[in-house]
Amino acid sequence: MHSFKLIASLALITLLAGCSTMDRLASVNQAPKLTAIADPTAKPGYQPVNMPMPQVVAASYQPNSLFSNEARGFFKDQRAHKIGDILTVMVTIDDSAKISNSTGRSRSSESSGSVGGVLGSIFNKQTPLVDVDATGEINTAGSLSDSGNGSVNRSEALETQVAAVVTQVLSNGNLVIEGRQEVRVNFEVRDLIVAGIVRPEDIHADNTIPSSKIAEARISYGGRGQITDVQQPRYGQQIADAIMPF
Repeated sequence: MHSFKLIASLALITLLAGCSTMDRLASVNQAPKLTAIADPTAKPGYQPVNMPMPQVVAASYQPNSLFSNEARGFFKDQRAHKIGDILTVMVTIDDSAKISNSTGRSRSSESSGSVGGVLGSIFNKQTPLVDVDATGEINTAGSLSDSGNGSVNRSEALETQVAAVVTQVLSNGNLVIEGRQEVRVNFEVRDLIVAGIVRPEDIHADNTIPSSKIAEARISYGGRGQITDVQQPRYGQQIADAIMPF
């Protein structure tokens, strides 16, 4: 019976680990592999961005004019403006927050009464088996208290640059961008992912844009490799944290 439980436990652990464990065993003493360069729109699950758009205005020319109503300048603009163009995102995050809350509540009540004198004597006569002290008293008391404290002290700082590709041009001229950067040092890979929507007017003359100008911004900075694996809790602990009610 004990052997059967052991085999069942090992089978369950193997099933939970799945292909991830096999891949890790196959990559022992090997550096993490870099992701192949691919078209972001061809990835499984990719969905084009749909946002509320103004009415499309057709391009038109004025008589004896070289400009159309959609022209952005006389000279050619070298900034990103069409699908496939590249621009540099200046990622700057310097956030801090400090919140502290404290609450307290208390309530108390007390009441007393006495049964004595004539009332006590009458009670004794009616119920001779019960002796009631003529000076007896009835006291009740209650109290309630509640207190709570909470605090948040958070500080985040990140400053880096990443090149992004224009993957879509919305009907109002705004650009959907996505960029990913991978840096491998020894056996650790650092990933930086930036995605969102930008206005062409917010792109600087040197073809850069600050991350604060990106709408619907999605910025991810993390890593994978031996150091990251050590910092993560094991599978069993993660499963226990997910299912344990206490």
